[in-house]
Amino acid sequence: MHQMDEAGRAALERACAELAELGVATVYEASGRQGLIDIPLQPLSPGSRVAGPALTVLCGQGDNLMVHAVMERVYPGAVLVITMPEPEPVALVGELLAIQAKVRGAAALLVDAAVRDVDELRRMGLPVWARFVRVRGAAKDAVGAIDVPVTVGGARIEPGDVVVLDDDGAVVVARARLEQVLDASRARAEREARLREELLAGKLSYDLHGLRAVVESRARP
Repeated sequence: MHQMDEAGRAALERACAELAELGVATVYEASGRQGLIDIPLQPLSPGSRVAGPALTVLCGQGDNLMVHAVMERVYPGAVLVITMPEPEPVALVGELLAIQAKVRGAAALLVDAAVRDVDELRRMGLPVWARFVRVRGAAKDAVGAIDVPVTVGGARIEPGDVVVLDDDGAVVVARARLEQVLDASRARAEREARLREELLAGKLSYDLHGLRAVVESRARP
């Protein structure tokens, strides 16, 4: 992201805005069901829809030293992806760290650990998704890594890959597939819009998807 020219950044911003609007379910299905971040995420601000390039943070176990360290690298539109070697209900982010991320223009935080100061985070308006909400504090001793590949919920996330988040959860789109997945997501959304009209007119997905024939063929003796 830092090395992109102005036109490249603008194109990425447009793509992220469109992916956020399309939503996690559409993007996941249109991508060939790839990139699902398969963990129980709590959106602290329900109704938020975000997409942005991943700024990854690999912390030491139970330690948030690297969350403090990453704040000088936050850039506008970034989705901070914060994880540890093993998920643990330790608060890696609270109000004071979130303030720093918001001031520097972060689009969202995805925390594969705990957060705290939930009321303050909600009032701040920075969208946060977390595996846990816990008060237990983190150490600040372990040097981890920033801008490295991480795995969250079975999904590999490279720095700069696009993370899409909403109330359904999260999915990651590899940067190399961004245009392909965006085109497929647009097409899927158009198909679903047409299908929605048919369903509102009283038709059944059972017939529109050819599922009746499947059931009836298997029900024959």
